[in-house]
Amino acid sequence: MSTRTLPPEGGRTRTGAVLAAVCLAGVLLPVSLTGASVALPGIGTDLGGGLAAVQWVVNGYDLTFAGLMLAAGSLADLFGRKRMFGGGLAVFVLCSLLGAFAPNVLVLDVLRALAGVGAAGVLTAGSAILAQTFDGAARARAFAALGTAFGVGIAFGPVLSGLEIGSIGWRGMFLSHALVGGFVLAVLLRHVKESRSPEGGRVDWAGTFTFTGSLFLFILALIQGPQWGWGNPLVIAALVGCVAGLAAFAVVEKRQERPMFDVTLFTEPRFVAISLVPVVLAFGFTAVLMFLPSYFMSVDASSASDAGLVLMFLTVPTLVLPMVGGSLTQQLSNRLVLSASLLVTAVGAAWLTVIGPGSSVLALAGPLITVGVGFGIPLGILDGAAVSTVEPGRAGMAAGMFNTMRLAGEVVAIAAMGSLLVSLTRSRLADGIARFTGDYSGDAGSLTDDLVQGNLGATADSVPAGRRDAFTAFAADGYTTALHSSLWLLAAICAVGAVGIALLLKDRPAATRSLPVPDGTAEGTGTTEGTGTTEGPVAAQARPIAA
Repeated sequence: MSTRTLPPEGGRTRTGAVLAAVCLAGVLLPVSLTGASVALPGIGTDLGGGLAAVQWVVNGYDLTFAGLMLAAGSLADLFGRKRMFGGGLAVFVLCSLLGAFAPNVLVLDVLRALAGVGAAGVLTAGSAILAQTFDGAARARAFAALGTAFGVGIAFGPVLSGLEIGSIGWRGMFLSHALVGGFVLAVLLRHVKESRSPEGGRVDWAGTFTFTGSLFLFILALIQGPQWGWGNPLVIAALVGCVAGLAAFAVVEKRQERPMFDVTLFTEPRFVAISLVPVVLAFGFTAVLMFLPSYFMSVDASSASDAGLVLMFLTVPTLVLPMVGGSLTQQLSNRLVLSASLLVTAVGAAWLTVIGPGSSVLALAGPLITVGVGFGIPLGILDGAAVSTVEPGRAGMAAGMFNTMRLAGEVVAIAAMGSLLVSLTRSRLADGIARFTGDYSGDAGSLTDDLVQGNLGATADSVPAGRRDAFTAFAADGYTTALHSSLWLLAAICAVGAVGIALLLKDRPAATRSLPVPDGTAEGTGTTEGTGTTEGPVAAQARPIAA
């Protein structure tokens, strides 16, 4: 039996409160992302600003969330997981509270970016807290519960946010995020026991700045490219700076005695596969989730709440399927489950090209559910598998690496999808907008911005009544055609990703890692957890990560 035991104080009540704190935070973080996407049309109307400025409400949050994940993991290991969890949540709550009273879009963008800083600390420290608090099969259940919590946030984020926006406005939505986070701070955090890495060390600030800076420049280029033009010197400089920053990051990490990004893990194909799965899924699921609300609001004149309700077909499978995914890996190989999930997502994205002006809910239900199924199954598998690749003292680092890959994939997917939609829509509209000269005072670029922000209705009202229907149909057709092209590309990315993941997870006996079994005895080592001689904590499914 394992020599590792849970701290006696508090017993099951304490561990239950710990799980509740981490999972409630796990619900809140994706709600803040998906809710902001539904709120963008209202924010743009109230605060003004161009398309790029409004998009930074979502992208700023996701960018700092992803870019600081590794630093947050290192800080959690060094200075305490509870301290990092509580501090990060306090930052998130404060920024959400202040965001509700933001006087302009620039202030809101800055506050959202700072909220992402806090979210990075919450997620990384929370994963490490679960790895430290729970053992054996209980750890598997805890990580599956965390995956379900993310599913809840993703599933109900759009509809809850839509209802809030319809009743109390987008400012009230941010206030609700602050209230939920404040409850976790005030009521549940006191049950969490402090823990840190016994190995000491320091934060890799050079690696943090080069990595985050590179990611920022890349996202800046993707967002501003369609606005400024891809040949704009600033866009080119941002792309060049991104490449230079990544090169500097690689050099910095090679010189670190204890780098925040343990590149040796990326020599193992299975860890690469686990890290790439959420990146590929971000293109098939997250990008779709971010941009469908504005499509429904522009093309079908839907309200925020109605758009959120339709998206439940996409998101509800993420609520019920993480537990199913964990069970499937007990019967089938990880290779089959993960690659099949990517293929299902690809099929759903391709099927979603049936979308068009006036599409019925029934016509959209099938493809949206299919995409949700493909995304939901891996949610209960990946987090625990990633944390299980290292010893318990570096659980924060492992969680940081995996979640950085996941969130960086989301940032890139959202920015790339937005850039592609804007470029394709603008090109399509430029071919025929001359027909409305004298009726519409803007150009293809301004019309595209209004479409992607979900504001076609307000724009169409400025067109003479006799030409309004033709103008609306023209704009909707251009946006729909661009969306179809984007969906086909997303489907191709997921299909190619499925093949790549299957190849990376192909059985290689020499590379198979032996991880501890449920009773704490490591296969092939004869050691027990807690003695300091095991290679890593119990895997999410309490067995080796194998093909």
